[in-house]
Formats: sequence, C-alpha cells, structure tokens
Amino acid sequence: MTRFAHRSFLMLQGPHGPFFDRLGAMLRAAGCTVWRAGFNRGDEVFWRHRASFLRYDGTPEAWPARLGEILAEKQITDLVLYGDTRPIHAEAVAAARAAGITVHVFEEGYLRPYWVSYERGGSNGHSRLMEMTVPQMRAALAQSEIEFPDAPPRWGDMRQHIFYGALYHFFVMVQNGAYRAFRPHRGLTVLDEFRLYLRRLAYLPLHIAERWLATARIKRSGFPYHLVLMQLEHDASFRAHSDFASQTEFIDEVMAGFAAGAPGHHHLVFKAHPLEDGRAPIPQAIRQATARHGLKGRVHFVRGGKLAGLLAQARSAVTVNSTAAQQALWRGLPLKAYGRAVFSKPEFVSDQPLPEFFAAPRRPDSRAYRDYRHFLLETSQVPGGFYSARGRRTLLRQVVDMMLDAQDPYDALITGNATPRQQLRVVR
Repeated sequence: MTRFAHRSFLMLQGPHGPFFDRLGAMLRAAGCTVWRAGFNRGDEVFWRHRASFLRYDGTPEAWPARLGEILAEKQITDLVLYGDTRPIHAEAVAAARAAGITVHVFEEGYLRPYWVSYERGGSNGHSRLMEMTVPQMRAALAQSEIEFPDAPPRWGDMRQHIFYGALYHFFVMVQNGAYRAFRPHRGLTVLDEFRLYLRRLAYLPLHIAERWLATARIKRSGFPYHLVLMQLEHDASFRAHSDFASQTEFIDEVMAGFAAGAPGHHHLVFKAHPLEDGRAPIPQAIRQATARHGLKGRVHFVRGGKLAGLLAQARSAVTVNSTAAQQALWRGLPLKAYGRAVFSKPEFVSDQPLPEFFAAPRRPDSRAYRDYRHFLLETSQVPGGFYSARGRRTLLRQVVDMMLDAQDPYDALITGNATPRQQLRVVR
C-alpha cells in the first residue's frame, strides 16, 4: 500500500480547461483515489479519466443529498474546488466541514499574474488571512531564513483563459443534453456567456488599440491622476465580499468622493478588469456619473490591459477588493479599499473618508506590506497558472505536495515546518 492510499479526493468545478484533469492524474500517481463530480458537458469534456467521473444531472435543490451520498460511498477525505462561493461549492464546503473533510480551495492568485492561490477552508473573504495580523506574519517569517523571492519566469495566460472559457461554454451550449437540469451559477444563460467570450476574442485587436490610445493620452497629459481598479461585476469577490450590488453603485460612490475632495486639476482614471466582457454597463455608468457630478473632462476609462504603466504615475488607487490593489501597495501607493479583502490590513490600507483620501491620501507602511507579501509567497501563493501549458507544469510541480501535506501552508510556516518553495531568482 502506498503512503497516500487512504486519501480519497472529490473534485468539483475547476478553472476552465484541463488543469483539474492534470491535477487529478498527478494525485492518482501519488497513490490517491480521485473522483470528479461533473455538472455539465464542459466539466465532462475536460476530464479524461472516464471511470472516475461522477455525472450529476439532477437539480440544484437535490445536490446536497447527492453530495452526502458521494461523500459516504466514496469515503471522501479531501474536497477540491475552484472558488468557494458558487452555490454547489458553498454547500459542499459546509458538508465537508461538518464531516471533518479537508477542503482545498484554488483561486486566481492574490499576487497575480505569476502565482495562483491555494488555501484550505476558504479563499478571499473566507480565507484565514482575514484573521491574521501583520505582527503574526512577521513572527512566522522569523522562523524562515528564505530571502524575499523574485517573480518566476514570465508567461501569459490571458489568451488561453479566454479560449478555454469560450470552448467550455460552447460544449455546455451545444452538447448539454445529458444535463438538462443544469443551471449556471451566474445570471446569464450559457448561450449569452458563450457569445460574450466569442465577442471578446473577436474584438480583442480593436480593444488593444483603444487601450493603447487611452493609456498614451493619460501618460502624455501631465495631469495628476488617481486610479480606480475595476472588477468583474459577476466575480465572487465582488458579489460575496462587498456591500455593492453593482459596479454602477461603486462608480457613483467614487465619483461623489472625488468631486467633493480632489483638487480641481486632478483627474480620475477607471481601469477595467482585463476579462471585462461588457455584461455590465461600465462605460455608460461612468459617462452618466461624470455628468451628474460635474466632472466633464476629468474622467477617463481604460479598457483592460496591463496595469504597471498606469500605476507608475498614479497618485493613489481605489478599489472594492481587487487583487490588483496588491500591485499598488507594492509600489507604495496610497490605497482605499471597500469590501472585505485579504489585504485590508490597517498598516497599509487607508481608513480615510473618500473625499479626504482624494484630497491628501496617506501612504501605506511599505515595510509592513513587504512582510505581508513575503508571508503570502511563502504560504498560499504558488508559482504557475491554470490556463497555459507552461503555467500548469510549473504549478503542479509544487502544489500536489502542498495538498498532500498534513499541514496547510499557513500552519506549516507558523510552526517552522515549511520547506522552501519559491524560486529566489532566475539562474541562466
């Protein structure tokens, strides 16, 4: 019997594409039993191990009962999922906790784009990071002699991310006959989701040109500006971990604060999320709020793209709880954050009212943020990506061992049992 023969993993929905399939194959190679619950044709297509696929074709209301049967029949010891807020996942997490089953949660990295997040129990607003203080993190780091790591070799996942999203929704749209009770966890139909992905792919060259022109105008203008880091309105971190019902509400709140407090020669730049697909009326909401608050000529919109160039000259940043805020903090920019976020620590996130923040934003404690970032890189942030082949290979080399470890990444560092994982620098 192999060392991990007693471990039985149940995987639910993962990132679009083959990552969960590759992860399951490596867990089987380690000696574990691995099962995959599939809720639609997209889940099924990207899982090659047919014997371990558990088709769920029932209604969402019947899922908790079926889940309980699976946990008992398959003697599940570990639950694996991507994101913990969609209904089928939230119900599974609750059932797993009640049964003493370890919950492994993957998410997009808190320190994107070179890392993904791996945690146990929950992510984002449900992460253990929410309860940890910077002094506790510093105490844990004191037991490690690892210097601050550099970013790993660069790769890009954006095109692959969009491609796998479109392909996944295509299979759900045209081949979902065996899953007639399936309902998407978001408000749109599968056909609408597919159309949005397809439109993003088709308009990608045009959007790149628009983005380049808008960014160039801002950089060459000479006015001081504050950067608003937008999120996807349907994203779990926005929906589940903030008090805003829509991006329109957030846009209006920011505009009102800017109009009340910012000096008259300052401008406001709204930077869209790279995966923004048009389902939320962001440009229209910005135009309407601009007119409502008398800010004509002082508000700009940039459609997605890379963030570094705009951050390099910004005076401050505002967000709900976007992980892009970490890039602002890394540069020492003042940050105002709404909502519940893993980086919302008093040492580096402003508690000023918004008009006061725009008038004279206070700088973060950069030393505290550096320690916080170092703690993340030694614990929950794993080099790699879900969507490109190179990113998956890099991720799998480390994350499987982390999943099989008796301690979660945070406890391993806190107790002094963590092994060095992050690459210190690229050696050529």
